[in-house]
Amino acid sequence: MISSKIKSPKALKAIILACQERSHKIAFTNGCFDILHYGHVKYLEDAKKKADILIVAVNSDDSVRRLKGSMRPIYPLKDRMRVLTGLSSVDYVFSFDEDTPLEVIRYLKPDILIKGADYRIKDIVGSDIVKSYGGTVKRVEYLKGFSVTTLINKIARRYGR
Repeated sequence: MISSKIKSPKALKAIILACQERSHKIAFTNGCFDILHYGHVKYLEDAKKKADILIVAVNSDDSVRRLKGSMRPIYPLKDRMRVLTGLSSVDYVFSFDEDTPLEVIRYLKPDILIKGADYRIKDIVGSDIVKSYGGTVKRVEYLKGFSVTTLINKIARRYGR
């Protein structure tokens, strides 16, 4: 099952077109998903409720380092993707190496672009592109207190390293 959910952007493009021909709605979201926690799971479950198919783009290890610093990611890309494929809310997963998924959003043309409610719609990368072809941009609840950085700091304090 794991390998059947991990796709290349090219394979996803064909899947998206076939699904859209059957009037299925395709949602797209992205993130690092370094140490999966309840906030991530709830976010992905809520995102899935907005579409028939949920595609998750995962930042590559190099991309995470550029965005989060040299100590991240904790888990390598392959493991982060494998964990995401285990969630019933996630239909497909792929990775991207850029700092933002702008180009892949332009290529895949999902019907719905989803990010957390901590983002303003106008600040969501790719929102202008998705709206330009008639797609929608939606936000889902952001659960405060759940973050990988908070979790890492809690572990470091508790185990004193």
